[in-house]
Amino acid sequence: MQNFFDTILTGAVGTTSIDVVAFLACTAVSLVLGLVAGLIYTYKHDYNKSFVVTLAILPAVVQLVIMLVNGNLGAGLAVMGAFALVRFRSIPGSAKDIAAVFFSMAIGLATGMGFLAIAALFTLIIGLVNIIYSNVGTVALGGLRAETRQLRIMIPEDLDYPEVFDPLFAAFTASHELVRLKTTNLGSLYTLDYRVVLKADTSPKQFLDELRTRNGNLEVSLGRDIFKATTWEL
Repeated sequence: MQNFFDTILTGAVGTTSIDVVAFLACTAVSLVLGLVAGLIYTYKHDYNKSFVVTLAILPAVVQLVIMLVNGNLGAGLAVMGAFALVRFRSIPGSAKDIAAVFFSMAIGLATGMGFLAIAALFTLIIGLVNIIYSNVGTVALGGLRAETRQLRIMIPEDLDYPEVFDPLFAAFTASHELVRLKTTNLGSLYTLDYRVVLKADTSPKQFLDELRTRNGNLEVSLGRDIFKATTWEL
């Protein structure tokens, strides 16, 4: 019976035992560094709370898995296969979302192997690099806004949109691309979806006001994702 209770904390018979103090220390470091990873992700980036919470607890989850399979090659391969079956999210994420997930997993791998100082140093380095890149990215691109926006314009069916909007795109955007064209309201209206990069000195409100004067004051929206709430809408 005593052996039975001992295995609750130290592991089952025939497996490598896990020191409880070391486990708690690794878990605490994983949770702290996971929280830091979540804060790094939110720096100058749109986010939702559930994804940040996931980033915060993911290192502790990965750490436990690594500690359980330490020294067991067969179990390690099984865990790798299980992770391979996991899809990132039902809704496609951005490149930064995917990088954030791998960043949190890397922290968990390091803490699970006992490299707590390496995990902390790695988190610090990535955080500093993220801050630097977030602040100097526009300078490196010649003063342009590197962020790609989604622009949606509704027009009447008889409007010749290339001739009407091209001068405005030349004045307010560094680049633009028509990615989707569809009819609405039984074909009486068209919806144009553009991918645009605004110039550094462009006022989004002024840009939208100019567009409204050309499309008959119909709906115009500008945002970071056409499937999310837009930043500007008139």
